[in-house]
Amino acid sequence: MALPVLFGANVDPLALPTGRSGDQARLIDDLGLDLLTIQDHPYQSAFDDTWTLLSFLAARTRQVTLVPTVASLPLRPPAVLAKATATLDRLTGSRIQLGLGAGAFWEAVKAMGGPARTPKEAVDALDEAITVIRAMWSGRSSARTPGEHYSLAGIHPGPAPSPGLGLWLGSYGPRMLALTGARADGWLPSHAYLELDALPEAVQRLDDAATAAGRDPSAIRKIYNIAGVIQPSTEGPFRGPVAQWTDQLGELVRSNGMNGFVIWPERDHEQQIRTFATEVAPAVRAALAQDG
Repeated sequence: MALPVLFGANVDPLALPTGRSGDQARLIDDLGLDLLTIQDHPYQSAFDDTWTLLSFLAARTRQVTLVPTVASLPLRPPAVLAKATATLDRLTGSRIQLGLGAGAFWEAVKAMGGPARTPKEAVDALDEAITVIRAMWSGRSSARTPGEHYSLAGIHPGPAPSPGLGLWLGSYGPRMLALTGARADGWLPSHAYLELDALPEAVQRLDDAATAAGRDPSAIRKIYNIAGVIQPSTEGPFRGPVAQWTDQLGELVRSNGMNGFVIWPERDHEQQIRTFATEVAPAVRAALAQDG
């Protein structure tokens, strides 16, 4: 079941200048892009809180789907996060997806009162968090889930979200990729941490885990976050003209099964978002349509 290819843009949660994030969100929405993503680093003094900003921007947009990319699990208790996401899903008419990560920048997390986990602990905690979130979204009258890091002890979940609310993971290592393939609805890697030459192996690990779990790998949403710039001259991957971006993104769909792309503009944010939406995205869609 091949999914349609989605296109989106990232909005940095910078607190200043006030109003910048709202202006960019309305532009993304007006241009008809599918996704609006916001990174989650609450320990950054220059950043607004991502979940508050997501909710604010959801109320100021009409059609775009909003995604934290990705929510920091060590600072976001999964039961509360599941409740918050389900609420926003209901209030926005299903315009939210939950991007979630095991955590990073552990010294900063610890400084903010969160746990500093080892790599194994981080993956174990994420696995338990997925169970908690699924239970909170289940619509059951009562939920109990055991766990060393996260558990539920007879909570009454609800209200249940729409069937379209998914859990998308930001993952890179072998265990995280296997967990994503086996249990997640989507995958949110970034080019900055997973470069083009490493992408095929990561996709294969994820797809193999999905198949082993009895799932269809092509039904998993696979979004590539790309920091780059659309410009006349070619200076490397995702640093060139519209035609180069079109060729690269089309090849990622054909060869790696990626089915979504989010631009993180390096400069001239509004113009870059506009060019991505009005020139790159239509060109990629047209090229893929010609493939049949």
